Amino acid sequence: MPHYHHLGDFPRKRHTQFRKPDGTLYAEQLFSTEGFSNDSSLLYHLHPPTRIIHTDEPVNLQPRIAEDKMLRHRSFEGFNLKPAEDYLDSRRPVLVNSDCHIVLAVPQKSMEQYFYKNADADEVIFIHEGKGVLHSMYGNLEFGYGDYLVVPRGTVYQLSFETTANRLLIIESFSPVRYPKKYLSKYGQLLEHSPYCERDIRQPKDLQTHDAAGDFLIKTKKRGLLYGIHYASHPFDVVGWDGCCYPYAFSILDFEPITGRVHQPPPVHQTFEANNFVICSFVPRLFDYHPDAIPAPYNHSNIDSDEVLYYVDGDFMSRKHVTRGMINLHPAGIPHGPHPGAVQKSIGAKDTNELAVMIDTFHPLQLTVEALEIENEGYVMSWAE
Repeated sequence: MPHYHHLGDFPRKRHTQFRKPDGTLYAEQLFSTEGFSNDSSLLYHLHPPTRIIHTDEPVNLQPRIAEDKMLRHRSFEGFNLKPAEDYLDSRRPVLVNSDCHIVLAVPQKSMEQYFYKNADADEVIFIHEGKGVLHSMYGNLEFGYGDYLVVPRGTVYQLSFETTANRLLIIESFSPVRYPKKYLSKYGQLLEHSPYCERDIRQPKDLQTHDAAGDFLIKTKKRGLLYGIHYASHPFDVVGWDGCCYPYAFSILDFEPITGRVHQPPPVHQTFEANNFVICSFVPRLFDYHPDAIPAPYNHSNIDSDEVLYYVDGDFMSRKHVTRGMINLHPAGIPHGPHPGAVQKSIGAKDTNELAVMIDTFHPLQLTVEALEIENEGYVMSWAE
């Protein structure tokens, strides 16, 4: 959860009269992803955010499942995914379950003809390549290489890219994405042992109020369908807001690694958590400093969770033939560990330059048709001597 933030103008007391210069009332909107039971924001619109003038027939976005049960390690070449001009057309789910969808996107153009709202899921958009601005009713959020953009469900947004070279990893979470509880005080402050703090969180700025009437299309995703809903006024007509529910950015480059005398387990890399899965960041760091330390990770049994590693950049001491954008899936039920030779090779190494995102899910993932189209065949046999 981000901490309290505000932009623009709003009344001193919530739910009280707040009038425009002409004497008419601004339209107050409570925005919360869990009813009235958790974090929220209050926004003040020039026009009611409810004026629907037209709806389109929905489009089916349900992932096409190719395999729903399997027990072998898999690998996928993410950079083999072909680009698409449109942002929504470019989004390709590759691994999915009832808690999250792991999506790759290679959009070439900015969103200019429509707005987007995911009414089902919080979105964590990891920027692998590209830079630009996320526009929303909360203001503008600049992004670039290595940024996580955390967007609460129901947020209306547009992405503007500076160039056509963009590659994104998107995690759709069907429960709220939070800071890990172990990093928080009982009152919500990030504690001293946390690998990042509030100073590292970038909040929206430059609130711009658009007073425009017309036909504004918000493509809204709900239960696997994409609905085209047309509104009579611009959705970014907010004059002010305050609260604790809004999109924010955090750079993987600001994650401070936790190290020790011997190899540390994966939870030290945890960055975000949601219901039944976590997101972790592997960043450049010093290796273990015990005189007999083995920097390479030990073999471990995946009994309770599927492990997904998305390789961003750098060298990975535990894997052979790693490429940028590669996704490796190690499913629950069988052990995995370093490739042959990696353990001995790691001894004496002082640091690593790896950069990767890991998603551990506690319910099995399903493979989509798009995943099989970019699969590295034979990965399960890559541990053979």
